[in-house]
Amino acid sequence: MTTWLNMSLQDGASPIMEQLIFFHDHTLMIMLMIITTVMYMMTTLLWNKHTSRFMLEGQLIETTWTIAPAIILVFIAMPSLRLLYLMDEIHNPTMTLKAVGHQWYWSYEYSDFTKLEFDSYMIPQEENQASTFRLLDTDNRIVLPMNSPIRLVVTAADVLHSWTIPSLGVKTDATPGRLNQTSFSINHPGILYGQCSEICGANHSFMPITIESVSANNFINWVSSLSE
Repeated sequence: MTTWLNMSLQDGASPIMEQLIFFHDHTLMIMLMIITTVMYMMTTLLWNKHTSRFMLEGQLIETTWTIAPAIILVFIAMPSLRLLYLMDEIHNPTMTLKAVGHQWYWSYEYSDFTKLEFDSYMIPQEENQASTFRLLDTDNRIVLPMNSPIRLVVTAADVLHSWTIPSLGVKTDATPGRLNQTSFSINHPGILYGQCSEICGANHSFMPITIESVSANNFINWVSSLSE
């Protein structure tokens, strides 16, 4: 999760988020080169005292500043289109999780298991402990196996919500009467935090999302304990 005074993105917990961070840095480097070049040219023009009648026109420089931006856009567009394709593709998921947004809590259903569903509410501030995070921890965490492709189906029962986990690079709108789906894979164990990212009402800030990533064996044991 994000930390105090953190100026960068959260560490990626999925392959997609790692690629998003790489694309972010790649684009920033291109922007840095553009800004450096423009600032150098502006400084040179401000301090240049020379005049020349040959500077009234220049086909070469006009051709250059027309072609160069097009090449730069290609270097930005190609990895961007690749990422958009990867984020939209559903890669043979091993399990499906359904998330339903309510005012103001989340309900979850494990579609591959019988009667495995629960509601997830934020832990009230007066019940917070030293090991919990204010406004981010829930009474029932989502338990998911790591290194497994997971399909997420999102909908809402009342108003618009948005199921968001920044460290996974996942943000899917929950729309009443509509099923939106996405996929992700968690590449390490741990606890991931997120919140509803749609202004859905008075308690919009109080419907967090907590995922606990575990090994496949621990996940099977968790499912078995709930089924008993």
